[in-house]
This record gives sequence, C-alpha cells and structure tokens, in this order.
Amino acid sequence: MSDDWMTFGSRLSDELRTKYGKKTLRPRKGDSGKIVRGGFKGIEGKVSRVDGAKGKVYVEGVNREKIAGGTSLAAIDASKVVLTNIVLDDKLRKRKIEGEGGGA
Repeated sequence: MSDDWMTFGSRLSDELRTKYGKKTLRPRKGDSGKIVRGGFKGIEGKVSRVDGAKGKVYVEGVNREKIAGGTSLAAIDASKVVLTNIVLDDKLRKRKIEGEGGGA
C-alpha cells in the first residue's frame, strides 16, 4: 500500500450498522451522508468526491466561498460524516460489507 493513501472511514448510521454488523466503512462517491460536526453540522447530501490522500470527503451542497469570488466544495473530514445510504454497485465492496471476505 502506498504511503500517499490514508486509512480512514465514516461511521454508519444506526440502521446500516444493525443491517451489516459493521461500525465504520470507507466512504465512496455516490454514498449519502450527514455531517455531524463543525460549521456544516446537520447538512445531508451525496458524496461527490473522496480524497484518499487527505482523508476528506466532499458532500454536494456543502460549499465555501473563495477569496477571488465564486464557490468550491468544502472538504469535510471523513470521521465527521455518518453514512446514511451506501452504494453497493461494486461486487468487491458488497462482499466485504456482507461478510463474505472479499480480499484487500
């Protein structure tokens, strides 16, 4: 594993935690989450981008203003997001979550 990538995850909602028997999961593009800490607390949205090197997620609708004008997506630490809906399109991720192994 490269030194450029962090190991990080987001908590699962109570509903998903009971369904899959897992407490945390690495967020992916397309997952839905709710921000639970910081200035954007309470905002829910879809994960539009994940920065694996910094351990940050970008949630749709969470913008910050730039100094030169305009807006950009605000980076949120993955640990401050609770995943409320996860995408299971990837077979490996589905196997890993449902407990059938799945490798790395």
